[in-house]
Amino acid sequence: MINALIIVIAFVFDGVLTNFLPYMPNDLSLFTPLLTLTTIFLIYPFYKKKEVSYYLLIFFLGIIYDLFYTNLLFFNAILFLGIGIFSKYIYKNFNLNYFKIIIYIIMIIVVYEATSALLILIFNLVPITLERILYKITHSLLLNIIYAEIIYFIINLLPKKYKDISIN
Repeated sequence: MINALIIVIAFVFDGVLTNFLPYMPNDLSLFTPLLTLTTIFLIYPFYKKKEVSYYLLIFFLGIIYDLFYTNLLFFNAILFLGIGIFSKYIYKNFNLNYFKIIIYIIMIIVVYEATSALLILIFNLVPITLERILYKITHSLLLNIIYAEIIYFIINLLPKKYKDISIN
């Protein structure tokens, strides 16, 4: 239940913030949201023993994200699945704490933006340059790191009876 609430909040905030913050090429805010992407990483511990459910959830979340925000059906669904697999790898091989969350969120945003740019380049949808990719990455880090730290803090404050598993 908590994980569904976190997903809905991130999804709604993504939409609200992209409507109120500049989101044009070369005019991005330093607070460019990728909160749904950050949430995909943060909710993995709730699905540690139900990985198929996790992958189905993020795939359908990607389809909904595509329908509402990008109009490229299955684009983010596939990218979110890749991020889900990457998240599983991080959780299974590394420990998490407040400092490491920053590093992992940076890694996830870089992987997402680089993969997204590579797919856009392969299918020649819009012209992409390395400078543009770096610009998007740097302008989306601040808000997403702050959001991840806050959500991670809230999840750690929850009593164990509300969590499917312990995060730490």
